[in-house]
Parts: sequence; structure tokens; C-alpha cells
Amino acid sequence: MPTTRLEAFSDGVFAIAITLLVLEVKLPGHDADLAHALLHEWPSYLAFGVSFLTIGIMWVNHHALFGFVGATDRVLLYVNLGLLMCVSFVPFPTSIVAEFVEKHGQARAAAILYGCVFTLAACFWQVLWYWAIPRPGILREDADPAALAELNRGFWIGLPVYALGTAIALASPIASIAVFGGVALFYVFGRPARASHVHLRRG
Repeated sequence: MPTTRLEAFSDGVFAIAITLLVLEVKLPGHDADLAHALLHEWPSYLAFGVSFLTIGIMWVNHHALFGFVGATDRVLLYVNLGLLMCVSFVPFPTSIVAEFVEKHGQARAAAILYGCVFTLAACFWQVLWYWAIPRPGILREDADPAALAELNRGFWIGLPVYALGTAIALASPIASIAVFGGVALFYVFGRPARASHVHLRRG
């Protein structure tokens, strides 16, 4: 089966999930001191920024990855659905972090939930990239092996770092969220630009 519908559906899920994040940035009350109230919302800004970058990077990587995919089947469809399940769920732990990350005794649970969702998403990435896509008939025949290897070098990083960040939440929820933000920044700035583009053999 061609990948057109899979990619269109995935783009829709990414777009809806990333848009819903802004709903967790609350409007200050009319009787509040505006400057103070806006500063007091820093957990919402933090959670929004990390989640927006993370979902955005997932979409960029998904776009790059499926440039190498020539066809899909039921296995790939279901694994991709697992990834999209995690993406669509991200706004919920984002709202939990925004509400509870500065509250003593509850911040730890909020950060752990946040990290578990990202870790599960990274697990689906691993299954998608290392098992569902390399099977016969899925990869494009003209895919450049060197470009595939370059893309591959970045995909393994997310799972162990997200798992580490989740463990760090036991000691410091804020440090944990900083780790998750660092992963997103790594994918934005730390990888070669050509790794984000599709490469096919010439000739």
C-alpha cells in the first residue's frame, strides 16, 4: 500500500496535538496584577515549550523517515498508530506538569508521567525504525544507504535519554524536564542539517 494516507493522517495528528498544547497556557484573571500573573505562569511556558519542541521534532523526523519508505503494510500502520497514540496524549501530561511542577510533593509524579510518555513514544520510534520499516518491500529501492546510516545515528539517542530523564525526576523534577528539553534542542541544533533531508541514489 502507498504511504500517502498514512502520512496525511499522521500529519493531522501531529498538527492537532501541537495545537492543543497552547490551551494549557491559562489566561490571568481580570483582578490579578498582570505582570505578576504572567510571571507566575512560568510552568505553563516551560511545559508548552518543551512539548512543542518535542512534538515538532517528532514530526520533522517522521517526515524525514518516511521519505525513505516506498510502501506500507498492516504492521507498519499499527506501529505508526502506537507512535501517534503517544503524540496525541502529550497535551495531558503537559497540563499536569504546568499545574503541579512547582508544588512540593506532586512535582515528582508530574515529571515522571511526562517522562514516561516521551519514553514510550521513543520505544515506538525504535520499533518503527529498526523493525517495521527495514522489512522487504517497505524501504524504497533507491534509498541511499549512506543517508539511511546518517539518519540512524540520531534515532537511538532518544530512548535512553528520555529514560534517564524520567529517572532523574525522582530527585529533581525541574532537572528532569530540562533533560527532555535538551533532547529536543539536540535534534534542532546538534545534528547535521543534511540528516533532516531525504537522500535517494542518483542515476
